[in-house]
Amino acid sequence: MYSQRLENLPPYLFARIDAMKAQKRKEGVDIIDLGVGDPDLPTPAHIVEAMVRAVKEPKNHHYPAYEGMAAYRRAVAEWYETRFSVSLDADREVLALMGSKDGIAHIPEAFVNPGDYVLVPDPGYPVYKTSTLFAEGRTHLMPLTAENNFLPVLDDIPRDVLKKAKLLFFNYPNNPTAAIAPKAFFEEVVEFARDNDLVVVHDNAYSEITFDGYKAPSFLETDGAKEVGVEMHSLSKTYNMTGWRVGMAVGNPEILAGLGRVKSNVDSGVFDAVQEAGVAALTGSQQCVADACAVYQERRDVLVKGLNELGFDVRAPKATFYVWMPVEDCMKTAAQFLNEAGIVVTPGVGFGESGDGYVRFAITRSVERIEEALERIRRIAP
Repeated sequence: MYSQRLENLPPYLFARIDAMKAQKRKEGVDIIDLGVGDPDLPTPAHIVEAMVRAVKEPKNHHYPAYEGMAAYRRAVAEWYETRFSVSLDADREVLALMGSKDGIAHIPEAFVNPGDYVLVPDPGYPVYKTSTLFAEGRTHLMPLTAENNFLPVLDDIPRDVLKKAKLLFFNYPNNPTAAIAPKAFFEEVVEFARDNDLVVVHDNAYSEITFDGYKAPSFLETDGAKEVGVEMHSLSKTYNMTGWRVGMAVGNPEILAGLGRVKSNVDSGVFDAVQEAGVAALTGSQQCVADACAVYQERRDVLVKGLNELGFDVRAPKATFYVWMPVEDCMKTAAQFLNEAGIVVTPGVGFGESGDGYVRFAITRSVERIEEALERIRRIAP
């Protein structure tokens, strides 16, 4: 009944986790969900109010422009200038997305021919691999290891792979490892892309979730980055807007044009009222972002301290709302946490082979629930 392409598609990790959670809830288990990175904090009031006003406007009830409203694209360009000192042409170098997943899922279709390689971090966001599969490309996995601070070693990629490679995905601050990258690594990526004629896609969805004074850079701050690549960004994590589905791709205009051609054939753009809410988010006070980071930092500190006191070896991340914890057997640990303690964590192997030996916590629950989770872990700890 199904296509071979669909048969080759692995079950989406978080859909499987949702099914497991649902079963446990049917059994009456009080689940503490530290699995999926979906912020529990509400969307800031001024963004919601902008949406309410925009929904009432009949002009917003029609098909939106494929590339996004001019006002939204200008707001993105102004935000990039203010936040990263990156200048963007709002007409040619900004494309509205239905969240960064939208852009990541579609960009291989614009550049990858059957049999071409896509260079993918491992562990990494699962959509890097699945989007390559849909484009009938092949993935070459770039291991992210603790020994190399969870940065890929580009020189380890075989020459025969590079000859057939078209696209390189990377992502810092990183999901799932919560690692950060120095600007020198971004410079290395630019040079590597030039030498090997690659399209670079930087997934920067977590740049605003940072702690301890750290400010995450944009790939586009790097000299030459706009010549070789684009950056995917999202309002989902920054403004607690995961369900709103709005983001942006920015950077090289020719790369964006290719992505735009794909999208214009498969979707009808982002609802204009959502884009108007996005303008309010990007141009309004950013205190709401700072406030959210303070909440996440408190949760991070409680979780990391508690896990270390229980005998685990956990480092406090500088960014994202994830904690990446080494364990002997990630599937066994995740199953034990769920079945014996009612706690959902994500097994690292779900993000790729190099994620084996880790579990990921999402600090998207209250301090009280995190403390309860730690107490439950204490009870089942050997």
